[in-house]
Amino acid sequence: MTDKLTVSVLGTGIMGAAMARNLARAGHTVRAWNRSAGKARPLAADGVEIADSPAEAVRGAHVVLTMLYDGPAALDVMRQAAGGLRPGISWVQSTTAGVEAIADLAAFAREQGLVFFDAPVLGTRQPAEAGQLLVLAAGPVEGRDTVTPVLDAVGARTVWTGEDGAEGSATRLKLVANSWVLAVTNAAGETLALAKALGVDPSGFFDAIDGGPLDMGYLRAKSGLILDGTLSPAQFAVSTAAKDARLIVEAGERGGVRLDVAAASAERFERAAAQGHGDEDMAAAYFASFDEKS
Repeated sequence: MTDKLTVSVLGTGIMGAAMARNLARAGHTVRAWNRSAGKARPLAADGVEIADSPAEAVRGAHVVLTMLYDGPAALDVMRQAAGGLRPGISWVQSTTAGVEAIADLAAFAREQGLVFFDAPVLGTRQPAEAGQLLVLAAGPVEGRDTVTPVLDAVGARTVWTGEDGAEGSATRLKLVANSWVLAVTNAAGETLALAKALGVDPSGFFDAIDGGPLDMGYLRAKSGLILDGTLSPAQFAVSTAAKDARLIVEAGERGGVRLDVAAASAERFERAAAQGHGDEDMAAAYFASFDEKS
């Protein structure tokens, strides 16, 4: 197997488009498809072939990479692609799909004879565009040589969590990591909202925690987006964060634990989306602290 592959990228939103570009820059032949064709077309300028259907995109590919909204969307698109799939293709499934959906996706892979890799990523627009994502991956050792060039093109590091992608060990780790990220994002927004309500200059808060154990680069980054009004284009959208928060709550319920902070995070993201902030960066959950007229 040559390290220059034909890779099909299904889903060219914020993350998928960046991954497709980095795969093309690495010298791979890349075919991309997106349900909204307008999001895929700009990739042609980066040497990416734009396909009219999932089946066309995957035909002749060595590796299929899916980066879609959720598990059901990934399954639906792969079913549409079935006519172009052949047994032995490696499927790198990077959608944040949730624990239950991963089992459905792995079952489809078995039906089609695909080599399944559960491979969600940690990172947002900027690291995705720089090819600096953290890839969390699970899949068979004997198939890793095929997908390693793909993972290396989109990520700075790959952490292997297991040998059976169907077990969803990578997805489970992704949900744990996202539970922290979403909680911190909402905590930052609420802190700034409270400062506004109490007439406190946020710079005083940042001066107070500067350099100490309460200081955090991520807190400053998300707060900066709010304070500077630079919530678009989104690094990671409110609507997607709401979906991920619900997956985290569901995963907790499956494991017999109650995740009150994650549930509250989901409600805040959903409220911000209903106010019209769904396509903005998830830091825009800040606005959920106010009524729509604020």
